[in-house]
Amino acid sequence: MKENITRREKTIKKHSIPVKKHIVDLHIHSKYAQACSKDLTIENLEKWAKIKGIDLLGTGDFTHPEWTKELDEQLVKEKNGIYYTVTGMPFIYQTEVSLIYTQDRGRRVHLLILAPSREVAKKVTAYFGMHGRLDYDGRPIFSIPAWKVVQDLRAINDMIEIIPAHAWTPWFSVFGSKSGFKSLKECFLEESEHIHAIETGISSDILMNERVSKLDTIRKVSFSDAHSYWPWRLGREATILELKEISYNNIINALRTGEGFYGTIEVDPAYGKYHYDGHRACNFEQDPAITKEKGKTCPVCKKEMTIGVQYRVNELADKTEQKKTRLQKEIKLLPLSEIIAMVLGKGIATKSVWEEYWKIMKAGKNEFDILMNVTKEKLLRATQNKAIIESIMAIREGNITIDPPGYDGVYGKPVIGEKKFA
Repeated sequence: MKENITRREKTIKKHSIPVKKHIVDLHIHSKYAQACSKDLTIENLEKWAKIKGIDLLGTGDFTHPEWTKELDEQLVKEKNGIYYTVTGMPFIYQTEVSLIYTQDRGRRVHLLILAPSREVAKKVTAYFGMHGRLDYDGRPIFSIPAWKVVQDLRAINDMIEIIPAHAWTPWFSVFGSKSGFKSLKECFLEESEHIHAIETGISSDILMNERVSKLDTIRKVSFSDAHSYWPWRLGREATILELKEISYNNIINALRTGEGFYGTIEVDPAYGKYHYDGHRACNFEQDPAITKEKGKTCPVCKKEMTIGVQYRVNELADKTEQKKTRLQKEIKLLPLSEIIAMVLGKGIATKSVWEEYWKIMKAGKNEFDILMNVTKEKLLRATQNKAIIESIMAIREGNITIDPPGYDGVYGKPVIGEKKFA
């Protein structure tokens, strides 16, 4: 009997579907969104997603009528809620909307929306079409309260997933200092039980979010919010899922229950453009601890500074110590192009940076493979520039700081190892 059980177990193990890590970027834009590259096409997104090592992309902007036509034409195959190009790149229907409305006071919240099918995406589009124009921007603006959007979209289909986008940035987010709320409950009211995840945004990370106990049961996702297809934008931040199969239901289950949710790929939050407080026009930035002591007024122009993400997290946090991640892993990286550009002291899109990029890329399967897995010895065989490889390894080992941090639309300055880059 024991022998039979052992044989059966071996048979089950042999034929079981292995769990695989999938890197997904489910917040991007199209060429029809304002301030986005006009070359943001399906072809370019597919090409650079594969170079980057992204396994699944959001479509971006599915409410825009012209982009909808292109998605209909180019996403030619569907399986389990995932849509594929003719050459097999998978996409999930995704869009972002901007909500500007009054709830106690003026509020500005961006929501990321995932739809389980093309048909449901078109119903979502029809819903927003009843509330305003869709043809002027891939990220349209409406005056609907966030709680109402959740309620109405769930009435269309309860598998629609709604995620507060870049949840901490000052101007347009659920917790932002300029117009945000103090909690998900305050924003979404009774619909808050249907919010399962928030997007951390470039200026916050998992550890920062874990200081707010009300977010303990909320998944923290990271995506690029890419406005171009270049590898220093697409997949700059991403989420890793451990799934037996990429399907819409599996992805939503991971977001709602945590089953199959592995963690995130993020940049150091101090690198983000809104981490510290400051006033770009006055070339002034300030540690939020000093802001708390001395006030929010810029000492140069005497106007209110842009209060950044770190201050806002400190304000809402009820945990004094940043705890290590419990349910999620977090991998801190910088895009390969940015590393090369910093080491060479060149513009990110210059010929010399591209030459080094393609040399190094020959050492691995894709950019994420280069940044996370390929051995130092193999990387050194790909290029004669040892400083680039040393920087990749330093970042991989967590030997990177940002000095000074980013503020009011200005990126922070990385210090890799002991070398500071302008």
